[in-house]
Amino acid sequence: MSVTKKLLLLIVALVVAACGDWLAAPLPFPTPAQHDLVVLTRPGPLTHTGDETTGISGLERDIAEAFAQELGVGVQFKVVHPEDLEESVADGGYHIAAAWLSPLADAAIAATPPLFMTRDVLAQHDAALPLTDVGQLSGKTVHVMAGSRQAATLRQLAATTAEISIVEVGQGSILDLLEKLGEGQIEYVVMDGHMEDLANQFVPRLRTSLRLSEEQPIVWLLGPQPNAELASRANAFVERIRRDGTLARLEERYFGHVRRLKQVDVTRFLGTMESTLPKLRPLFQAAEAASGLDWRLLAAVAYQESHWDSNATSYTNVRGIMMLTEETADRLGVSNRLDPRQSIMAGARYINILRDMLPDEVGEPDRTWLALAAYNIGPGHMNGARTIAKQLKADPNTWYDMKRILPLLAKPQYYARLKAGRARGGEAVILVENIRSYYDILLRNETPLNGLQPKMEGMFGSQNDIPTLKLGP
Repeated sequence: MSVTKKLLLLIVALVVAACGDWLAAPLPFPTPAQHDLVVLTRPGPLTHTGDETTGISGLERDIAEAFAQELGVGVQFKVVHPEDLEESVADGGYHIAAAWLSPLADAAIAATPPLFMTRDVLAQHDAALPLTDVGQLSGKTVHVMAGSRQAATLRQLAATTAEISIVEVGQGSILDLLEKLGEGQIEYVVMDGHMEDLANQFVPRLRTSLRLSEEQPIVWLLGPQPNAELASRANAFVERIRRDGTLARLEERYFGHVRRLKQVDVTRFLGTMESTLPKLRPLFQAAEAASGLDWRLLAAVAYQESHWDSNATSYTNVRGIMMLTEETADRLGVSNRLDPRQSIMAGARYINILRDMLPDEVGEPDRTWLALAAYNIGPGHMNGARTIAKQLKADPNTWYDMKRILPLLAKPQYYARLKAGRARGGEAVILVENIRSYYDILLRNETPLNGLQPKMEGMFGSQNDIPTLKLGP
């Protein structure tokens, strides 16, 4: 071998060794675990909400946790105030910024492919005359969350199109701001369009009247000096979860149910919460203490079943606040289905029985949603629907797939094959989706028992064995 060739091979070997040391090096900023995935985020319904007492959730948080699990590393969330986010993004000290962000004009901050597309919209009280043109905002006072993309959109409109008085609010959340809008304390709020359906669950007296921006991508930012291998893995992860349905399943968890209820339904529910729930609250809380199920979930089930009417009776002789069949009541030792205490306690026990009947591989929150569907159609029909799902190569362990399978129980070409026969599976889907909406409203308006909120964990289940990626700079 020539001297030149030997020298070239030596250079290549040194470069490879240097790259290996670079990838294995500890992170350039302190973390509890040197190889945690550090995620920069901000509080918000779409990103990171709650605390260690009430439970932490958020669409982007869930996606980031899934990415860390795929990498085989831990995850540390670095939560900053929205007004500090821009500075924190520029400063670095993180691996990905997952904070409902759009790409920056600064090309030095790399971004992943889009996770979602969204736009900024104007919300106003539904009793007010809707605006039809941006020019009509001239002279108006518009509220917006400080440090948000919507604040930048408003400032641009004020500079180029309309003379707008902008109030940037640094405290609370966008839902707090929208509640003030619903109460008539303020006139206009600019919010992310992805929030519209979710906001209507909490504030039924609002409408969106103007689109203030074109569609914009929501991405992860990868920092000023991203690890090249990490950036490649993040880009591939985003592309894969968009392609294989994982992202759609995650989005369904937060938004799949919020388009079911009409404004009149939400308004009626909020009114009944004030008039009827106080006397029932101790019964639901006693059922939580006995069953471990969140009392607000039980209250949501009871409202969907009977509108909290202890004397409710259907034409099929299903009775009581939890609408128990006579057979189920007998099985659970209920002597009087119209006694709300007995009915609520038995309903909680029955939901747990249905949850326990599902296979171990069914994780939360899917286990609870599937159990609630079985509460409506019975465990035999649920097993039949799971069989159909397997035949159609759908996932019988996820609510995302089962909500499109259950309506097939009403079609002869499907139920004729099943021992359980026909069922109104579509009604079960509507029931569960409504319960999810009522539960969301109760979570926001009612406190957990003893300050501790039950959690639905294990959303992703087990992952394939993936070699751990070292997250050095």
